[in-house]
Amino acid sequence: MRLDYGEWLRRQRRINDAKPVLATALETFRRLGAAPWTRRAETELRACGVAEPVTPTAPDALAELTAQQREIVILAARGLTNAEIGDRLFLSPRTVASHLYRSYPKLGITGRHQLHNLTTPEH
Repeated sequence: MRLDYGEWLRRQRRINDAKPVLATALETFRRLGAAPWTRRAETELRACGVAEPVTPTAPDALAELTAQQREIVILAARGLTNAEIGDRLFLSPRTVASHLYRSYPKLGITGRHQLHNLTTPEH
């Protein structure tokens, strides 16, 4: 109900009223582990101009990645471009981008700019 109400408030251009309602709905969905509803609430909050808070990546988050994804993420976190990573791993830059795109949800991040927050003890 909070999500629907928050969506309605946002569509009525009552952004400041919608933000706390949507934030409460998001917190509830995260606590329940309701991924589709969580994404929907996050989308609504982004539409209100609320930046996604940076959630700390769990230390074992890299373990969820394939070996190739892990290597690409580590190289990207060091600041290499997709072309540089591709040259190093004999992949096209487009393939590198695809691996990164698929890795972000597993890491709990939304973009490359958040990779610098990753801590990798072995690298």
